[in-house]
Amino acid sequence: MNDSPAPFPPAASGPQAPWWLRALGALAEPWLKIRRDPADPCASLAADVPVCYVIERYGLSDTLVLEQACREAGLPEPLRPFDIAGLTKQRAMFALSRRDGWWFQKPRSKTHSATLAQLLDTVRTHADVDVQLMPVAIFVGRAPERESGWFRALFEENWGVVGRFRRLLALLLNGRSTIVHFAAPVSLRAVIAGERDAQNTLRKVSRVLRVHFQRQRAVVVGPDLSHRRTLIQAVMNAAPVQAAISTAASKDNIDRDTAAAKARAMAWEIAADQSHPFVRSASSMLTGLWDKIYSGVRMHHFDKLRAIAPGHEVVYVPCHRSHIDYLLLSYLLYRNGIAPPHIAAGVNLNLPILGSILRRGGAFFMRRSFSDPLYSTVFREYMSQLFARGVSIEYFVEGGRSRTGRTLTPRGGLLSMTLRSFLRESQRPVVFQPVYIGYERVMEGDSYVGELSGKPKEKENWFALIRALRKLRENYGEVAVNFGEPIFLTPLLDGVDANWREAIADPDAKPAWLKPAVDTLAERVAVNINRAVDVNPINLLALVLLATPKHAMAEADLIAQIDLTRDLITALPYSDRLTITNLSAAEIVAHGEKMAAIVRIAHPLGDVLASEGKAAVLLSYFRNNVLHVVAAAAWIACCFLNNRGMKREQVRRLGRVVYPFVRAELFLPWSEDEFNSRADRTIDFFVARGLLITDDRRESLQRESGQGDGAFRLRVIAQSLLQTIERYYIAIAALVRNGPNTLTAGELENLCTLTAQRLSLLQELNAPEFFDKSLFRGFIQKLRERRVIWPDAEGKLEFHADLESIVRDAKLILSREIRHGILKLTPERRNALASSDDEAKANE
Repeated sequence: MNDSPAPFPPAASGPQAPWWLRALGALAEPWLKIRRDPADPCASLAADVPVCYVIERYGLSDTLVLEQACREAGLPEPLRPFDIAGLTKQRAMFALSRRDGWWFQKPRSKTHSATLAQLLDTVRTHADVDVQLMPVAIFVGRAPERESGWFRALFEENWGVVGRFRRLLALLLNGRSTIVHFAAPVSLRAVIAGERDAQNTLRKVSRVLRVHFQRQRAVVVGPDLSHRRTLIQAVMNAAPVQAAISTAASKDNIDRDTAAAKARAMAWEIAADQSHPFVRSASSMLTGLWDKIYSGVRMHHFDKLRAIAPGHEVVYVPCHRSHIDYLLLSYLLYRNGIAPPHIAAGVNLNLPILGSILRRGGAFFMRRSFSDPLYSTVFREYMSQLFARGVSIEYFVEGGRSRTGRTLTPRGGLLSMTLRSFLRESQRPVVFQPVYIGYERVMEGDSYVGELSGKPKEKENWFALIRALRKLRENYGEVAVNFGEPIFLTPLLDGVDANWREAIADPDAKPAWLKPAVDTLAERVAVNINRAVDVNPINLLALVLLATPKHAMAEADLIAQIDLTRDLITALPYSDRLTITNLSAAEIVAHGEKMAAIVRIAHPLGDVLASEGKAAVLLSYFRNNVLHVVAAAAWIACCFLNNRGMKREQVRRLGRVVYPFVRAELFLPWSEDEFNSRADRTIDFFVARGLLITDDRRESLQRESGQGDGAFRLRVIAQSLLQTIERYYIAIAALVRNGPNTLTAGELENLCTLTAQRLSLLQELNAPEFFDKSLFRGFIQKLRERRVIWPDAEGKLEFHADLESIVRDAKLILSREIRHGILKLTPERRNALASSDDEAKANE
C-alpha cells in the first residue's frame, strides 16, 4: 500500500511514546499489512485542531495496529502524550471498553469512557479549545490479501470478545489481512454547542459511538447471528407459525404435535447455517477458481454501496444469468470488507453434501411453490427473523436464470415478503441494491441453447454437476459486476401511499397499497439493473454482427460499425452507472476471435468476420444483454428503413405509439417525454455523423440512398429492434385476422408463438427469443393495460379502433415483404388448433 503524503508532520521534539510500546510496535510491524478505509483519512481532518482516536475495545494489539495505521497514513501519532488546556493523558486515544487485570478478565462494563468525559469538560470550560474525535474500527483477518487455510480462518474477526492470547494469535496469523476503518472526525465543540445537560451529552456521544462500531462490525463481519437451532426455535415460537400449525392440524385432521413437527422440518429445510471460517476458506478457494476460468473480474461503483451499507438493511437484487452469480457476488463483497449476505436458493440445489456446503456459505432454500399455507408462513417468518437480526439478504427477482440474456419480468413473491417483514421488524431502514453481472461467456451456454430449442431443462443432480466440472478447464473471458442505483424503501412507500405506516399496527394484514408497492419496486429494480449495464467486447460484436443477414461482415466494415456504436453509447450514455470496454475496435475483433465468438474467413479482397451455427445463437444472448442500451437509436433507425425521408414530428408520433411496449419489454428508464427528448438527441447525433440530413429548420429528415455507407450503418443499428417490432406486428395481425370476440389471451399467445416459430424456421433466425412465449404474453398484457384490447364476458378479446391505426403505422416501419410474410403465416384460430391436435397425435 502506498503511503499518502503526511499533512501532519511528526514533531521533531517533545514527549515520545514509552520505549516499550515503540519496541513492541517495531516487533509487530513485520506481521501487519493494513488496508485503510478510506485510503486517505487525512482529507477530512483539520490540521490545526488536536485529534483524539476512539477504538471499540482496548487491547495492546489494537493499539499497535492503530499506531502503525496512523503512521502510514500521515496522521498524528496516537501513542504520544496528549496535552490540551491543562488536561494531560498518556496517549491521544481511548477505548469504549477495556479489561481489568491481565490475561483472563472479561471487559469492564461501563456506560462511558472517563477520558471522553474529561475531554467534553475541557472543551466546555475553555471556549477557545476544540478536539477532533476520530472513531477507528479495527478488523484483523478481514482483508484477505493472500491465500489462507482453515487454521487461520479460526482466528478471523468476529463478534466474540476474545482473550489477549487469542488476539495475539490472530495478530500473528492474520495480521497481514487487516482493515482499519477511519470514520469522519467529530468536533466536540460542535457537539456541546446545543447541549442542555452535560451528563445527557456524555451518554448520547457514548451511545452514538457504540452504535457506530456495531454498524461497522455488522457491515464487515456480518450480523451477530445466534446458532441455527436458536433461530429455528424463534421461528417456531412466533405467533403466526403457531397459528398456522393449529390451522394445519385442523385442516389435515392430524394432532398438533405432528403438525408442529412438520413445520419444524420445513424450518430446518429452509434455514441457512452460515459459518465465518467456512466463508473465509471458501473465499481462498474461489480466488484460485476465478484466476483459472476468468481473465479478470471488474467491479464498479462499489464505493457507493460501501457508503450506504452501515445502518441499513441491505437487500441485494442482482440479475440472474448463471449459477456463478451468487458465488461471485458474495466473494466480491467478502473480499472488499462487507459481510456476504444470506442467499435465497432454489430447493433443487439442496442436494446431499452440496446443500450443506451452500448453507455454510449463507444459502437458505425455498420451494418453487408456496401453495402450502404452513410452508408459506414458516418461510415468511424465517425472513422476518433474518430482518430482526440485521442480516443482509440476496435474491433474484427474475425467479430463474435468463436463458435469452434479457432481464426477465420480475416476480413479486420475495419482494412482498420483504415488505411485510419490514413492517414487522422496521428497526433499520431498508435499501435494495440492484447489481448487474455481465459475462463474455456463460458456462451454461450450451444448455440454454438446448432449452430454447425445445429440450427439457435438466434437473440439478450430482451427475450433472460432475459433468460440469469439465467446463472449469475453459476460459470465460472477463466478468463485470456493477452496483446500480440503490432503491430506498421508505421514500418509495411514501410515493405509493403516504399512510403506509398505519399498517405497522397489523403487520399480518395485506394493505391495499401492498401490491402497487411491490409492482413499483419490482419495476424499479429491473430498470436499475439495466441502468448499471456493462458493455463488453462480446456485446458490441453481437450488436453489430447479428444485424447482418448472414452474420458476416468485411473486417473494415465491422471495425467502422463498432466504432460508430461505441461513439453512440458514449455520446448518449444510457445512465451514469453504465460502463463500456476500453478496447479499440480492432482489439475487440481480436478478442472475439480469441473467445471463439467469431471466425475469420481469409479472402484476397479482404478478410470476412463471421459468427456461425451455435456460436451465432450464443452471440444473440450477449446482444440481448445490452439491447436496451441502443433501443432509442435503433427505433430512430427503424423509421428510415423503408422511408428515405420523414418529418421529425412524425418520428415523435410513431415513437409515442411504440415506446410504451418497448419500455415494458426492455425496462427502459425514461418517461414518454424523456424518450422524445432522447430521440431528438439521437437524431442530432445521426445528423452530426452524416447518417441523416436535415433542413435549416431541423424539421425534415432524410437519409442517403439505399446503397450508401450511411444507409448501411443505419440498417445495422435498426436490426437490433426490428425483430421486436415484427413480434408486435405478429400479435396485432393475429388479432385483426381472427376478428374481435374470437380469441382469448391464451389462444392469442399460442397463435403468436406458432407464427413466430414458423417465421424463424423460414427466415433462419438465430434468435430463439423471437418466439419466446413470455415476450408475447408481456406485449398482450401491455395492450390490455392501455385498453387497446380487453376481454368480453366470455374472456374473448375485443379491440379498439386504435389497433387499425397501429396496423397502418406498421407500413412505415416494416417492409411489404415482411408484412406480407407475417400475414401469410398467421393462422386462424381453428386452423391453428387443428394443427396442434395433429401434432399432439403424431407425438403419441
